[in-house]
Amino acid sequence: MTALSSPRNAISAAGARPASASKQRGDRRGWLYSAPAVVTMGVLLFGPLLAVMLFSLTDWQLGQEQFSFIGARNFQELFADTVFWKSLRNTFLYVLLVVPGTVILGLIVAVLLESSNELKGLYRTAHFIPVMAATSAMAIVWGTMLHPTIGLFNHILYGLGYSGVSWLRDEHTALLALVLIGIWQGFGYAMVLFIAGLKAIPQNLYDAAEIDGADSVMDRMRLVVLPMIGPVLMFVMVVTAVRAFSVFDTVRVLTAGGPNYSTDVLLYRLNTESFDYLRTGYGAALTVVFLGIVIAITLLQAKIMDRRVHYS
Repeated sequence: MTALSSPRNAISAAGARPASASKQRGDRRGWLYSAPAVVTMGVLLFGPLLAVMLFSLTDWQLGQEQFSFIGARNFQELFADTVFWKSLRNTFLYVLLVVPGTVILGLIVAVLLESSNELKGLYRTAHFIPVMAATSAMAIVWGTMLHPTIGLFNHILYGLGYSGVSWLRDEHTALLALVLIGIWQGFGYAMVLFIAGLKAIPQNLYDAAEIDGADSVMDRMRLVVLPMIGPVLMFVMVVTAVRAFSVFDTVRVLTAGGPNYSTDVLLYRLNTESFDYLRTGYGAALTVVFLGIVIAITLLQAKIMDRRVHYS
């Protein structure tokens, strides 16, 4: 028995060696072909990050040829700066209001559009226009509508018998006005993704839920829609949060961080320190802190949402 099996094993081993060698050559060839793209992406992604981290430890000012290594002094100054803490508070408040507002409004509009067949394409296009529009241009339009004397919003208040509001000049309403613009700008993108998720839900799930007693819209949303669009919901929330943290254009055009730093957010503060005050080292330190906050919040959000997501 041993004498008969040995030649077979030898033949199998001899056939396996060329196949294994061919696989190894194919693997090396694949790595060789992908190496230029991997190296290029690595340089483009990690090169600027490394440069920012190094500059954050210096006193370099934009335009100067020489700079000195000062260690963590920029970070010490940053954490002692009251304007930074105001910017951080405004940023988190903006994100906490824009993200749920965008997601909820986008989901509601998506459900309404899916339940109606009349002029569905026109409505989708109209709601998606804010996503395609240039932010700076639309900020100017919003600035006109929020103007304290000629603005549309105050004229509506006048017609209802109320006094006007200085939407962008009052520190109690300026950030809320920017939140309104942020929700308006982002809900169309969320709506399109939610529509795609709703189309992937089989009709038999709605029928089964109705048989089980889910007659109301809220019951179908809770038992069918939300569990089935979980992956889309998680993606929309993460993307919306990242975009909300990156708000800059509307702040720059409409309020310039005012009044009294009430709309000063991290990205605007970063730009001001780096390019208006030319404090590049300090701005780099602020960039490192900003990037760390965004990465931490995004990972935490994805981890929490992933536990509640149903993957079919």
